[in-house]
Amino acid sequence: MSLIPAAAALTTADILRLIFTALSLPDLARAACVCRTWHAIASDRDVVAAAFKAPWRLREVIGIPSSGGFWRESGLGKFAISHRLRDRDSVAGLAVKYDVQVIDIKRLNNMMSDHGIHSRERLLVPIGNPDLLMNSTCYIELDKYAKREVAVLYLEGGPERKLNGSTTRVSSDQGKKRIIKSLRRSMRADDGTAEYYLSISDGDPRAALSEFSQDLTWERNTNMA
Repeated sequence: MSLIPAAAALTTADILRLIFTALSLPDLARAACVCRTWHAIASDRDVVAAAFKAPWRLREVIGIPSSGGFWRESGLGKFAISHRLRDRDSVAGLAVKYDVQVIDIKRLNNMMSDHGIHSRERLLVPIGNPDLLMNSTCYIELDKYAKREVAVLYLEGGPERKLNGSTTRVSSDQGKKRIIKSLRRSMRADDGTAEYYLSISDGDPRAALSEFSQDLTWERNTNMA
């Protein structure tokens, strides 16, 4: 009897949130296509972050990606170890230390050769042992050399907060709002629709418009059938 009032107090959004937090990222993406209410909850940062963490049993993911497309999949390639470079470090030595391939370190850091390694403060190292992620905290960062956003694991200490970090985030948010406004006009849709198609297209406005056009064509063909 005591359970009934508690259950009655839950709203539809509360119940959906409880259900969605148990879904995988692909299932969340499907749920987001059902209706606006489902899309709003399935796109919530806490809900997608929980799905992102679950396969690796992460304790926490800190940071907000510049594109919602970051959350679309949580393969091991989304993660990297931050290694602060020291005078005697070499790419080959780091490959041995972390049990990964030299070519994978170079590919992740956009390196053509080992020359100039010490002009950088750090290298990102692919994660070869997924157990390192268990109960750990990762930080979403846009690395200027890798030119991509990754969930960074710090085995020693944590990230150094730079003074211009907040300015960069504000600029990024303002740029995203301008893109969404432009997409909304082009699609003749609302902000939620524009933001959704931008998120599933990894932040590429042209790809977002293409996805939207394909869905419109499919809907029209379905209605005509």
